[in-house]
Amino acid sequence: MDLLVNLYSRKLEELRQRAEGVEAVIRTALPPEQHIIKDWVRTHFSEYWVSEVSAAMGHQPPGCLIATVDGALVGFACWDATARGFFGPTGVSEDQRGKGIGVALFYHALAAMKAHGYAYAIIGSAGPVDFYAKAAGAMPIPSDNEDIYQGLLRLKPKAEG
Repeated sequence: MDLLVNLYSRKLEELRQRAEGVEAVIRTALPPEQHIIKDWVRTHFSEYWVSEVSAAMGHQPPGCLIATVDGALVGFACWDATARGFFGPTGVSEDQRGKGIGVALFYHALAAMKAHGYAYAIIGSAGPVDFYAKAAGAMPIPSDNEDIYQGLLRLKPKAEG
């Protein structure tokens, strides 16, 4: 299910306040870090997300934010990766979940999108729908089970022999 977030909603101020106390450093990724970020995303998430990181890093400035704790990469969030106006993918390492890092990445990505002129953000194939609804007032976009990922190429297992 795709979701729509109004970047002018008062909910974003609440989200900003929740993001303030996070101990991770949230910043825009730098192009020379791209290989490190992609290797980390490949290890913790998926090759599909690596492709989206590549697309987000191709913008100037990059549409990829990272979260670090003591200089170590612990999370990332992309925007304008699969399509313009899209938020995601985003992820936090398992050992750092529950510390507000995902909230902070979400807020900073939405703030960056707003600063670049977007009035709305689309969360494509949103995973935790309830989280996005509560955090930013995200609303479902009506569809007939059709979205941008329809027909996405999938790797098939290699045949033995």
